[in-house]
Amino acid sequence: MGIMLKKPEGTPGSAVPAICVGLFVAFGGILFGYDTGTIGGILGMKYWRNEFSTGYINTKDHYKDVTSSQSSEIVSILSAGTFFGALTAAPVADAIGRRLGLITSSAVFTLGVILQTAATQIPMFVAGRFFAGYGVGMISATIPLYQSETSPKWIRGTIVGTYQLAITIGLLLAAIVDNATKNRNDTGSYRIPIAVQFAWAIIMVTGCLFLPETPRYCIKKGNPERAAKSLSKLRRLDVEHPALLEELAEITANHEYELSLGKATYIDCFKGNLGKRLATGCLLQALQQLSGVNFIFYYGTSFFQNSGIKNPFVVSLITSCVNVGSTFPGLYLVEKWGRRNLLLFGAIGMAVCQFIVAITGTVAGIDNLAAQKALIAFVCIYIFFFACSWGPVAWVVTGEIFPLKVRAKSLSMTTASNWLLNWAIAYATPYLVNNDPGDANLGAKVFFIWGGCCFICILFVWGMIYETKGLSLEQVDELYAKVNRAWRSPGFVPSISFQDVQDVHIDARKMSLTDIENEAVRKRSVTHNEGQQPLGTAEKY
Repeated sequence: MGIMLKKPEGTPGSAVPAICVGLFVAFGGILFGYDTGTIGGILGMKYWRNEFSTGYINTKDHYKDVTSSQSSEIVSILSAGTFFGALTAAPVADAIGRRLGLITSSAVFTLGVILQTAATQIPMFVAGRFFAGYGVGMISATIPLYQSETSPKWIRGTIVGTYQLAITIGLLLAAIVDNATKNRNDTGSYRIPIAVQFAWAIIMVTGCLFLPETPRYCIKKGNPERAAKSLSKLRRLDVEHPALLEELAEITANHEYELSLGKATYIDCFKGNLGKRLATGCLLQALQQLSGVNFIFYYGTSFFQNSGIKNPFVVSLITSCVNVGSTFPGLYLVEKWGRRNLLLFGAIGMAVCQFIVAITGTVAGIDNLAAQKALIAFVCIYIFFFACSWGPVAWVVTGEIFPLKVRAKSLSMTTASNWLLNWAIAYATPYLVNNDPGDANLGAKVFFIWGGCCFICILFVWGMIYETKGLSLEQVDELYAKVNRAWRSPGFVPSISFQDVQDVHIDARKMSLTDIENEAVRKRSVTHNEGQQPLGTAEKY
């Protein structure tokens, strides 16, 4: 295997346009990462604490501050907004398109930034956080959808994974800007970090004006001519090129077969094989949050401060740098190791690190300098394992396991589950780790919770995550229909082409999946791999 990912030999056209489009769309992750990352530093700024305090004095440094409940509200309201935004993303993306959906999301996000920048009291600041979160939620569900529907199958995992890379870059930029303005003794200390987000939104909207709509959305809307033009731009092939016509025919035939089984509603997303995939996506996104990563980026500055570390802003900057750098190996390994192996690797590493941090912080205490250094070191190692595995791969898997007719709906619900747990963690954390009356005062013991969740991640990946590396989105449907156990999925070889079915004028509405497979096998003389069940014996998707 080469060091770099290479286009398979004999593949016509160029992947460069699709890669460039996918990388630009990933820029939306900066909005996501920056907005979630900047609040941690703002909560630690003395000017902001004095400006927004309602009279509470922090017992740690005897300075004005917001209470645990206020801090919880300010941080978690963003996640509440993102939850509803993610659910809104599906009807918007299906109604006006993936591209216009991204523009709409950015407009809502901008409204939130305006309110936060103008705020001088908590209520208006919280309202701004909600609307910014609503826009981020819409963006976070639409970007993987757009990337999955435009990327070549051999590099789809890497392209979708760049969304997580952009999130980490956003977190790093937030840490840099927060660190640069933290000592200002005016409103610029918090308004500058917030207002920088206008630049991200302007870049996103301007670029989206020139992007093509996804071919699969055009087919879904019954516009094959527009789909052909879009695919022509993405593959750099003439609209009459045989390879382009073949890919378009496969997308069309697969969509027509899905429609022959009836139009999909939200209820259908929970039924049978689709319900299994939805459960996989929702649990994957929920466990990504329960791994504890956002505890570090939401409350890292405050936690390190309360743990006796003298310069918590610098530590947060270091963790953000580790987060960015560690995402790059994941973009390579997701196509080399595959989804299952990389998620297993990450879950094991994260669990070990979380338990070490918990034990070190609990046994040695916060006054031990060596313990502080060990705590920081293993937090960084934990971030490495997360950033190269669960960070990008969760978005990759959820972006590719759903069929076209329910893809937007299902992806919005999996993303909403991510934000629901994000909200729960953001809301509960101050009560778990702080030492105010009524708080649990867990301190470093909270890492025992995250470590336990990481152990559950290991079992989940083994039992629920199918290996989809190298498969087209249409072939993933066949995988789920034919292979009934996730651990049997590695090595799967697709044997059905819905284009073959269409070419011989088979009426999918009158045939079972077994009949379709038999016709494809007869026409192409393809045999099944040992251990894979016939397509017709699995539940129809």
